[in-house]
Amino acid sequence: MKYLSIIAIAFLMCFGQTFAQNAKSKNKMNTKEQYTFELSDKVTRQKVSFKNRYGITLSGDLYLPKNAGTEKLAALAISGPFGAVKEQSSGLYANQMAERGFAVVAFDPSYTGESGGEPRNIASSDINTEDFSAAVDFLGLQKNVDRNKIGIIGICGFGGFALNAVAVDKRVKAVATTSMYDIPRVNSNGYNDKTTVEERTKTLETLSLQRWEDAENGKPKYGAQPNKDKLTGDEPQFIKEYFDYYKTPRGFHARSINSNGAWANTSAIGLTNMQILAHLKEISPRPMLLIAGENAHSRYMSEDIYKLTAEPKELMIIPNAVHVDLYDKIDIIPFDKLVTFFKDNLK
Repeated sequence: MKYLSIIAIAFLMCFGQTFAQNAKSKNKMNTKEQYTFELSDKVTRQKVSFKNRYGITLSGDLYLPKNAGTEKLAALAISGPFGAVKEQSSGLYANQMAERGFAVVAFDPSYTGESGGEPRNIASSDINTEDFSAAVDFLGLQKNVDRNKIGIIGICGFGGFALNAVAVDKRVKAVATTSMYDIPRVNSNGYNDKTTVEERTKTLETLSLQRWEDAENGKPKYGAQPNKDKLTGDEPQFIKEYFDYYKTPRGFHARSINSNGAWANTSAIGLTNMQILAHLKEISPRPMLLIAGENAHSRYMSEDIYKLTAEPKELMIIPNAVHVDLYDKIDIIPFDKLVTFFKDNLK
C-alpha cells in the first residue's frame, strides 16, 4: 500500500502499517503506567472514569493544581491526537494547564487506550464527538469545578471532533485546537481534497466487501502490521515526522494505536460518509482559537476552518513548526496563549 494512496485506507492504515512496534521495542518500552512526560511537582494526577451516552466507560486522568485551595476552578477537557492515548500529548497538555491553575481531564476516546468499547480500535464521527461532551458531563459534576467555566482543547484529529462537540454542546464556553485535522474530510476527500469520486468509490467497494469477511469471522480485520521499527527513507516527510514521535521514546506508548497497532479497516466507512463540522458557525458567539504549525502538512485545515467560522475567532500560526511539534514540544506549544485565551473567555 502506498503512503500517498488516498482516502480512508490511506489515512487510517498508514499508521498501523508504519508504526507497528516490533517485539524488541515492546520489551524495552512497554510499561503499564508509562507517561511520555514528567508530572509537574505543582500538579496532582488521579485516574478517573465516566460513561458517555452510549454507555461506554471512558478512562481519563484528572489533573489538578496543588495550590488550588477551596476556590472552584475553570476546567478543560482534552483529547487527541487521533490514535493516541492520554499518556501522550493530551496528558502533557493537561499537566501544563493544571500547573497554570485549571482542572483538566485528559481522556482516552471510546474503543481505544484504557477506555471501553468492543471491538477495539474503532473510530466514529458521532461517538468521538460524544466523548468530549461526556468529559464535560464529568467535569461539571466535580465539586471543585465551576461548571459555567468549562472549555475544550482538541489535538490533531480530535481538534475536529472538539469543534463538532462545541457546535452542539452549548455548555462549553470556549474551544482551542492544535494541529487540527478534520478526519472525515481526509477520509472522504484525501489530503488537499485530491481524491476523485471514482477513487473513493473503489475504496468503498473494497471496504463494503470487507464487511462480509468481518461478519463471517465474527471480528474486524485490522491494518497489516509488518513489525517495522525503521523507515526506508522514501516516505513523505509527514510520515517521517509521525514516526519520530510515535515510534521513538519521545512519544511511544504501548496502548497507542499509532505506536503499536492499527485501526479496524471498516472504521473508514463511517468516517468517509458521515462528515462533521457542518454547523461550525453555531460555535459563535463562543470564542475559538486555532493553532497550527507554519510548516505543518495539516495547516490548510485550520486555515479553512478559520475562513468558515464566525467571530470571535483567532488563527495562530507557529513559525517553523511542523504538525507533530505541537504534540509535545513545550518550548513551541504556546501555553501562555492558551492560558490567556481560556482565562479571558471562561467567565
